[in-house]
Amino acid sequence: MSQEGIVVASHGRHCVVESADGQRRICHPRGKKSQAVVGDRVLWQATGDEGTIEKVLPRRNLFYRQDEIRTKSFAANLDQVLILIAAEPVFSESQLARALIAAEAERITPLIALNKSDLIEPFARAWERLLPYRHMAHDSRHYGVLPLSLSQSGEVDRSALMAHLQGKTTLVLGPSGAGKSTLINLLVPGAAAQTGEISQALNSGKHTTTSTSWYWVDEARTTALIDSPGFQEFGLRHLAPADLARCMPDIGERAGECKFYNCTHLHEPGCAVRLQVESASSSGGISASRYRIYSELFAELSEAPRY
Repeated sequence: MSQEGIVVASHGRHCVVESADGQRRICHPRGKKSQAVVGDRVLWQATGDEGTIEKVLPRRNLFYRQDEIRTKSFAANLDQVLILIAAEPVFSESQLARALIAAEAERITPLIALNKSDLIEPFARAWERLLPYRHMAHDSRHYGVLPLSLSQSGEVDRSALMAHLQGKTTLVLGPSGAGKSTLINLLVPGAAAQTGEISQALNSGKHTTTSTSWYWVDEARTTALIDSPGFQEFGLRHLAPADLARCMPDIGERAGECKFYNCTHLHEPGCAVRLQVESASSSGGISASRYRIYSELFAELSEAPRY
């Protein structure tokens, strides 16, 4: 008899499913039916010590990237995406913007966290670079930017994080060196051991970073973190160029004021977006770096084959 469960880890075509009582077991897809990702609610059936996934239930959302070669699905049914960057090493604004656009495309709330606030001067420089994103944070629908210092596992940062994470399912992303492992271990003691067990069970040996993993932060199982390995350049080939403006809130809110309804915001007369870039020093302007990223992505997506 089928029962409902949640996918808490995946590797290749195999995954680990947690049932309502908290028990976990390896499950395999039946035939070639759509592959489950972490966060999916599934109907599964026990077959001895393992199980078979009968059906993936409808998703609220799916966070993924798509480059020229393949699609990489991170997780499904998310409440938010936490993008962790650091004062050092210097973060890529293009990489950050791409992750934010991917979240916006699926209507998933993004939260930016800037780590290493204890590094005074590098942090001040990084905080300044995030000014356009902090301006957008005034609109509650858009970005929050949170300063952190995860070098010391203090209760202050844990409390600040939990205020944003409580009762939600959050995917944590971040480039190497940003402190993602520190953050996960601060909130989920023993997370590394848990990942090792899952990795071994899924026959992925010692390569624990190859699998995406779900962690419960609280005993009541109401707050969850999903840790996904890597933070390579985000491919956005699943988006059309015309979708880009609505996925960049600072540009999208001006796009409706343009003279032409199908304005690309690149060269047309009467473009409200370009006007705001020129007056970016004033309140409500669009930063030159954000507009450059928009222009580069528009060109990239215009060349992309449609899927």
